[in-house]
Order: sequence, then C-alpha cells, then structure tokens
Amino acid sequence: MKRAYASIPILAVVAALLVAGCGGSSSNTSSGGRYGGEEAESKTGSESKPAAETASGETVAISLRAATGVGKVLVNPEGMTLYYFQKDKKGSGVSKCEGACAEAWPPLLAEGETEAMGGVKSSMLGTIERADGTTQVTYAGWPLYTFVADKKPGEDNGTDSKAFGASWYPLHANGEKAGH
Repeated sequence: MKRAYASIPILAVVAALLVAGCGGSSSNTSSGGRYGGEEAESKTGSESKPAAETASGETVAISLRAATGVGKVLVNPEGMTLYYFQKDKKGSGVSKCEGACAEAWPPLLAEGETEAMGGVKSSMLGTIERADGTTQVTYAGWPLYTFVADKKPGEDNGTDSKAFGASWYPLHANGEKAGH
C-alpha cells in the first residue's frame, strides 16, 4: 500500500520541475549548460550543483546501503540511493536523461576517480561522456542517477517510477535491478 501513495509525491516533483522549466529566468547567462539544450543553460549566482555532482578531482566512492523495501543497493558518497534508467540501453555508453529529466534525476558525475567500496565490484564501475562533455559514473553498463525526492540516505522514492518514458530502479552489487 505504501507504493500506491509514493507515486503522488514523485508526480508532484516531476510536475513542479516541468513547470519551472517552462518559465524564463534572467539568471541564465551562458549557453551550453551542463545538461544540453536551451532550457539547461549554465546558471550563475548562488545556485547549488545537483546533488549527484562532485567537486573537481574528488574521488567518487560507490558503496552499498539498505534502502527501504529493496535491500542493499548502490549509493553515492552521501549515502543516497543510485538508480538506473531503463531508457538508457545497458552498455551503450549514452545517457537518455537530459534537460528536465536530469534535473529530477541528477546524473552521478565524476571529475576524478571512482572507487568501489564495501561489496561494490570495481570491475563493474565505469564512466561515459555525456552529451555536454561531463563524465557520468556507470555500474554494470548502466549510467547512474540520484533522485531529487530522496531527501535522506536509505530512501528509494524513485523505485518503480515511470518518469520520462521508462522505469527507474536501484541496483544491487551484482548489477541486477532492485525493485518491489
């Protein structure tokens, strides 16, 4: 029963992001932003980076943590659940999540090294180059993302979501989907 109500906040977040993306803003001052497209222009001022981005040269450590209802799944350095998007084709080296999708599901970016910790298999870690030139972390051939509706470690509010045209799932250490 929990999941029946879980989709309502997810839809609200996605709707809010889509509405926000439709409005203009004078704070967008340069083109060629991080996610590609006109609506994803670089932003200036005190705006923060998406939760999944890392500082320049910082090592991105991927580990395991128990998430609500799906067991131990991959998490980013802050302990937030990592997801894969079924619209991305496993091993294709291409992310299909850009623009508003990447705002709701920030890609896990790395400007430095990636490191497998606590049961994560280093042989399954990799990276791809996104359309905007940034480097996204992959696992078992899947590009990895966080979800803006996950507010604290252990949450997996994006599990089984159908946002942006395909399903989203966390991954177990063996590279298989974790779902309800």
